Order: sequence, then structure tokens, then C-alpha cells
Amino acid sequence: MIEVQNISVITNRRYLLREVSLGLQPGELVAVVGPNGAGKSTLLKVLCGDARPQEGEVLLEAHPLSTWSALQQAQRRAVLPQESSLSFPLVAFEVTLMARSPHTQSLTTLNDQRIVKEALERTGVMNLASRDYPTLSGGEKQRVQLSRVLAQIWEVLPSGHRYLFLDEPTNNLDLAHQHHTLQIAKQFAREGVGVLAVLHDLNLAAQYADKIMMLCNGRVVATGRPHEVLTEDTLCSVFETPVVVTKHPCFDCPLVVAADPKSMTHAFQEAG
Repeated sequence: MIEVQNISVITNRRYLLREVSLGLQPGELVAVVGPNGAGKSTLLKVLCGDARPQEGEVLLEAHPLSTWSALQQAQRRAVLPQESSLSFPLVAFEVTLMARSPHTQSLTTLNDQRIVKEALERTGVMNLASRDYPTLSGGEKQRVQLSRVLAQIWEVLPSGHRYLFLDEPTNNLDLAHQHHTLQIAKQFAREGVGVLAVLHDLNLAAQYADKIMMLCNGRVVATGRPHEVLTEDTLCSVFETPVVVTKHPCFDCPLVVAADPKSMTHAFQEAG
């Protein structure tokens, strides 16, 4: 389990995060949502060890994150950033194979090659395996990068658990691939991986997350099941825009619809 215990991150006397707590259990998908500047990416940096909180701490398997070496962390958790710049003339297969280095540290094995092929197949980009990575489209690069992080934590560890951190994983993807990406994340969670995804799309969070944390101005506004967090009062307050929350017609989750203030006023007048 990963535990965030009352962390605060302060920069130039400004709180980027303030007294934030979170628990990520193996086998669940947690979505972190909130408006721009809410602290979502900062929280992810703290979880990855890229930023240190001035207050509170992060525990990995009940031990402070700072006591784990970079190699030990890389063997247990993989991170998909918003953007992954790579200028080396590598093909997609080689980019994905790089993720196996925390486990092999030297020569690539046949098992590593098998894992890479399976990861590329899982994300639907096996047809891009021999393509030069720099020539791929933004969406294709994003899917190859997803293959890379999956390959990094593909196998069950002899001891401990695996974790997957995704920062806006649906960026640059069309509608079908947005859902495919989160279906993969959900399946990984069902296989025992703790998955945390930073998402802007509230409806994707509602459909795929087991639990949602909503941040605003660096503070936790709400945490719980999608229907507990995505309420009209909370969303209108946090995003400062009128919304309507209804039941999704196809899934057992809420559906958030942005509302036109004029239309809402007219509807209320008619209802009155």
C-alpha cells in the first residue's frame, strides 16, 4: 500500500498542497481530479519522489519512500508522465524494452522480449514495433509510452506490490483510445496493481475509477466513490460553473453535463 499522510508542499510561501492524505491499495484504480492548478501533478511528483513535502510523509509498504532506492522504486512502480520527449532514433519496440532495465540491469533476456511483445499487444500498437519512435503521431507515441510503463511492472513481484501512476493518460488520444487506455488501467488494477490516474475528464473518472479524490487549491475537497464525490453542489463550487449530474444511461456511475446558465435559469422559471 502507498500512504500519503498529511503532506504539504510549499513554494514561495504558497501552498501547492495542504494537508493532503491518500491511500492507494493494490487492486484499485484511484482518479485524482480537479481544476487547473489544483495540485494534481504536484501530488503525483510527491508520490514518485520527484518532489519532497515540507510537511507529512509518503509511505511505500509502511516504510518512508525516502528509504527506498531509485532502483527499488522503479522495480515496483511505473510512471506515465504527461509528455515523454525522446530524440534518440529508436524504434517503438526498443523504447518499450527500455522499461525492463530495472529488472535486468544488463543483458536483455528472452523473457524481457516476451513481456515487451505482450505489452505492445495489450495496447494495440504491435504494428508500430519496428517504426521509428520520433516519426509517430502524438497519439501513437502516447500508446507506446503506455506499453513502456506496463512492461516495467508486467510481472508479479516475489514480495511487495506493483503500482502504476498515470498523468493525463488520455492526452492526444481519440475517443476510442481514451476508453481503451482506461480499460487497460482498470484491468491492471483487477490483476492486483494499485493504479492512480490524474484525469481532467470527470466522466472518464466516473466510469473507470473505484475511488475519486477531488483537489482544489491544493486541498482535498472530497474523496470516495464516484457518486459520493461527483455531486452537483461540489462540482459547481469547485469548477465555478453550473453542471447537471445524472445517472449514466449505460453504466452504474454518474454522468456530468456542463449546463448553460441561461438554459438552467429558463428551466427553473418553467419549473416554478
